[in-house]
Amino acid sequence: MHYTIHMTNKCNLKCSYCYVDHGSEIMTPETARAIVDLAARDSKRAGLIFFGGEPLLLRELITETIDYAHSVEKKSGCRFFFKMTTNGLLLDDDFLDFAKRENMFIALSIDGVKEAHDKHRIDKKGVGSYDRVVIAAQKLLKLKPYSPVLMTVSPDTLHLYAEGVASLFSVGFSYVIASLDYSAQWNESQLPELEKQYNLLAELYEKKTLAEDKFYFSPFEVKISSHINSRTYCRERCELGLRQLSVGPDGKIFPCVQFVGDEKYCLGDVFSGINEKARQALYEKNEEEKAGCDRCAIRTRCNHYCACLNKQATGSIDEISPMLCAHERIVLPIADRLAERLYKQGSAIFIQKQYNDYYPLLSFIEDKK
Repeated sequence: MHYTIHMTNKCNLKCSYCYVDHGSEIMTPETARAIVDLAARDSKRAGLIFFGGEPLLLRELITETIDYAHSVEKKSGCRFFFKMTTNGLLLDDDFLDFAKRENMFIALSIDGVKEAHDKHRIDKKGVGSYDRVVIAAQKLLKLKPYSPVLMTVSPDTLHLYAEGVASLFSVGFSYVIASLDYSAQWNESQLPELEKQYNLLAELYEKKTLAEDKFYFSPFEVKISSHINSRTYCRERCELGLRQLSVGPDGKIFPCVQFVGDEKYCLGDVFSGINEKARQALYEKNEEEKAGCDRCAIRTRCNHYCACLNKQATGSIDEISPMLCAHERIVLPIADRLAERLYKQGSAIFIQKQYNDYYPLLSFIEDKK
């Protein structure tokens, strides 16, 4: 089980597409410890994901929570592992040393090239954060080279999508997790540009693969996997509230990050426990096929099942954004043609990456030699 800990709604940036209501809520140490206790009761292996707002505004609480988790490990036998998502502005050498000691997995948010990033990821004075974040990224990658980068693509930065992904690889990231801002105002006129950018990205992907680079680009990896591992992919679709929960600063429990603060989706709190009846009912509701999707040829490979995306785009887990539908219809055939080309060329690294379940482990061992 994973617990995403929304430590605070406060942030040192003012990103235009952020869905968090930036108030002054701050999690107490008592609440953080209660999350650890709940996680230890639920399973023998639990992930604690420090989230915000900006979690490094409460760095002392992070370290205290991890220390407490270690003490609980000794009593309960539950093994904890730690992650954090940050904007990077407060990621200094001291915290990086701590993260390395604790084997903390850190994801950094950068929206591609400077022009795209600084359009939306600005500080309270309206100043772009790109230059400062890249410095943090270089420090992070020096200590933790497998750290992923999170990239958000907005309508006004769409034309910089492929260039932005290439720039993130050039900074040193190997794992790029990219997503459209589905809460933005998209329209049909932008679809040709979206298709153009994915074709450019397919060229970049093919070039890097044939050069035997090791990398991950989420939109293509997920779609290729959805074909190769179709049965597993269908089984492991959005399991809303079952394998991952989000906890607000006040300790209330929600099924995922987009739902925090929405009382109708509250599943209990860390002091009284999880409302299992509400949790199961929400999961079953999300499992129902969405209106208009039941006869779609790509529905088993589409992100329409993701409750978080649907809530972000439409405000409801039951409604699908037209832009999400259009995106899936564009990216799927491009990813399939890309995979077919690489397979026919006999790319060893592509075949290992997509067909060998042990590839990530073998790749890690190889890199350590």
